[in-house]
Amino acid sequence: MHYVYILQSTVDKKLYVGYTPDLKRRIAAHNTGKAQATRLRKPLQLLYYEAYGDERDARKREKFFKSGWGRNYVKKQLRHTLMSTKI
Repeated sequence: MHYVYILQSTVDKKLYVGYTPDLKRRIAAHNTGKAQATRLRKPLQLLYYEAYGDERDARKREKFFKSGWGRNYVKKQLRHTLMSTKI
């Protein structure tokens, strides 16, 4: 399986979108500081993920989530979750 995931920093409340074939390992890497992009924003919590059978589909979805349209989609879909985790 291939996963697209959305994490939220408990420090600055910002979202991070990523892709991985091993979700548990990747989240652990983010929270131990081994992931360069989020090492200064840990700890992070998993808000959302999607699983795909084909890597190309997962990468395409990740790219969408990182676009303006995708960010708006995520904020709309997760609005109650995001509201409950605000500072």
